Amino acid sequence: MHPATFPSVKASEVKYLVDAGPLVGAFWPADQWHHWSRATLSRLRSPAFTTESVFAEAAHLLKPSLPALLQLLAALDRGLIQFIPIYPEKIGRMAELVTTYAPRADPGDASLVILSELYPRAKLITIDRTDFLIYRRADGRPVPSLMPSV
Repeated sequence: MHPATFPSVKASEVKYLVDAGPLVGAFWPADQWHHWSRATLSRLRSPAFTTESVFAEAAHLLKPSLPALLQLLAALDRGLIQFIPIYPEKIGRMAELVTTYAPRADPGDASLVILSELYPRAKLITIDRTDFLIYRRADGRPVPSLMPSV
């Protein structure tokens, strides 16, 4: 099986989740969060996990910079970024989250909240302070996050 996809991942393996913003920032030198994103992701001693929705969002945002997009794809190929599938099993929970947090939440954000519910000890790497300080998991707790200082 390709290292980018794992149908079931042990909770002990999932230490970090990653949002689209840091993925864009890490690979695009022109991004305002480039230094923070690159430094944060380079310190990880394990893969960063995400969903296909979040990865697709990052890839879309990197379209203007082919070198950055190719670096993102290479990180996926090397297993530095790995997917945890949540579809179709978690569609109901996703609908609940996007409804609860409308119009703020999109499927990418909701998918990361779901991963946080499945892997509650994992820390989310995000630059999206505004949203992730508001979102709550099903247990009412915030998503544990690493964010740049304001």
